[in-house]
Amino acid sequence: MATNRFLIWGGKGWVAGHLEALLKSQGKEVHTTTVRMEDREAVQAELDKIKPTHVLNCAGCTGRPNVDWCEDHKEQTLRSNVVGTLNLTDCCSLAGVHCTVFATGCIYHYDEAHPIGGPAYTETDPANFTGSFYSRSKGHVEELMKFYTNCLILRLRMPVSDDLHPRNFVTKISKYERVVDIPNSNTILTDLLPASILMAEHADTGIYNFTNPGAISHNEVLSLFRDIVRPDFTWRNFTVEEQAKVIKAGRSNCELDTTKLENKLKEYGYVVPEIHEAYRVCFERMKAAGVN
Repeated sequence: MATNRFLIWGGKGWVAGHLEALLKSQGKEVHTTTVRMEDREAVQAELDKIKPTHVLNCAGCTGRPNVDWCEDHKEQTLRSNVVGTLNLTDCCSLAGVHCTVFATGCIYHYDEAHPIGGPAYTETDPANFTGSFYSRSKGHVEELMKFYTNCLILRLRMPVSDDLHPRNFVTKISKYERVVDIPNSNTILTDLLPASILMAEHADTGIYNFTNPGAISHNEVLSLFRDIVRPDFTWRNFTVEEQAKVIKAGRSNCELDTTKLENKLKEYGYVVPEIHEAYRVCFERMKAAGVN
């Protein structure tokens, strides 16, 4: 059997950097690229040059400093998140290459059928959050992309690394003047990225909610952060209504059901820890590494 060759799209990105380091630590052959996903000829040329067995798509437009940017740059957002993502998936399909897309679960929000503490959203629930253009673009492209038989779609939410990188969800909320306090599904990268490689190597396809099981509130996260990493840390809360006055786009708040993911990973002997325990261990790793 031929050796797997991984090609990471969006190679200069935050998640891409973690994936590259993880693959190298596992002794895997890995390449990265920053070719624009919407440039079909360039994408095809890159695939032909590297000849990967697996593409890991970490590219896309989230906006800087946050998703509010997408509200004023709708065409650029569509070009990357819809045209580009579909184009790369399609080129991989034609070339017979498995494509893993690091997507988002920020396409839902709590409603009457899915209240806080109630039933969580499954992979088959239609997207219902339209409060931000970013989330709308992601919800629409997933509906099309899911028909590609070479494509694995992993829905991350509020990703967290073991450092205080600016893209880390904990870094973001620790720097906000005030935060809302709502339970959400989160993705601890140390727990989930190894699972993404396992699933790609097994040629899994379809949509998976890609978070730690359970939901955790902002206050619970920051309390653990204070107790373990930064003892003098303080924060203040405000309501969603107050938050809406200082942001351009709405923010998704929801819990994703991880039953499908957990069952799949059991086949490979891999277990993803529940979110409260996962955060505690993540912060212990931070403390041990001298992060504060």
